Amino acid sequence: MTIATKQGASPVDQRATALTRARYQRLARFYDVMEARSEKRFAPWRKRVWELVRGPRALEIGVGTGKNMPYWPGDIQMTAVDLTPGMLALARQRAQKLGLSADLRVGDAQALDFPDASFDTAVGTLVFCSVPDPVLGMRELARVVKPNGQVLLLEHVRSVNRIVGALMDALNPLVVRAMGANINRRTVENVRAAGLRVERVDDLDRVGIFKLIVARRRRE
Repeated sequence: MTIATKQGASPVDQRATALTRARYQRLARFYDVMEARSEKRFAPWRKRVWELVRGPRALEIGVGTGKNMPYWPGDIQMTAVDLTPGMLALARQRAQKLGLSADLRVGDAQALDFPDASFDTAVGTLVFCSVPDPVLGMRELARVVKPNGQVLLLEHVRSVNRIVGALMDALNPLVVRAMGANINRRTVENVRAAGLRVERVDDLDRVGIFKLIVARRRRE
């Protein structure tokens, strides 16, 4: 089953989206424990992303359990969405503990419930590995940020190394089944395919799998 996001837009695959939601709903209670070791690596990268955010209004998609919340700028009006109610419940608990005020709601990156040009910056960290249609999701980010607004992404991508890339392709079905995340997405190419202007791509590790992508909505 598919539904159109808006006239002329690509449809959202509701079956794939429901499967993604169900996977992360099952994992929600254990998610932070499962990622505790890797989070030590990710935390400095998260901080680096949020230092680039400009307001006054910013959107985080795929907020998950709220791991980015300690790095949210204090002077920016935050809105955050997640596909999974179980994840969002944990994010709300974290926001309360941190004393943060934000608009937290269930939402699909592929069909955001916001008017055009609502935000100055949109952020996604380790999200587009799981969005069923990543290009559709990035087009939605381009839509909801203002002309020349920022889109900031921290993502892992398919290695350009021929052997490593082929191994990632082979393992991807198993990883998706277990964790819901695709490990072989070509995310920089997807950003461009969505019509965003890529300003820079920073490699965050030695093999170029983890990247910080800085893009902008084109001026109208």
